[in-house]
Amino acid sequence: MAQHFSSIDEYIASFPAEVRGVLQEVRRSCHSAVPESGEMISYGIPTVTLDGKYVVYFAGWAHHISVYPVPAGDADFQAEIAPYRTAKGTLKFPLGKPVPYGLIEKTAALLAGERRGQ
Repeated sequence: MAQHFSSIDEYIASFPAEVRGVLQEVRRSCHSAVPESGEMISYGIPTVTLDGKYVVYFAGWAHHISVYPVPAGDADFQAEIAPYRTAKGTLKFPLGKPVPYGLIEKTAALLAGERRGQ
C-alpha cells in the first residue's frame, strides 16, 4: 500500500540517511533554480510549484532519484541529459554515483521557463 505524506519533509524523512541528503540537495537545487517557487506533495511525491502549479517533481527510489518531467531544452541540454534519460519524461540519477545537481537545477529552470511561457 502506498504511503501518503503530508509534507516534503515527511517524505524525505521516510528514506535512509544517505538518501535523505541527496533528496534534500535535489530539493535545494530546484528551489535555487526557481527562487519564487513553492512546494507540495502531488501524486504522492515532492513537487516544486510556481503560482500553485507544478514545475518539477522528484522522487526517491531504491536505487535512484527521479526527476520529472523533462523540458525541451536545446541540443546541448539534450546531450547533457542523455545518460540519465530513461523514459520520455523521466531523468533517473543512480544512487551511489555523483548526482549532477547543477543539471537538476538547469532542468528545473527550463521547466519554470516553460511554465511561464518563455
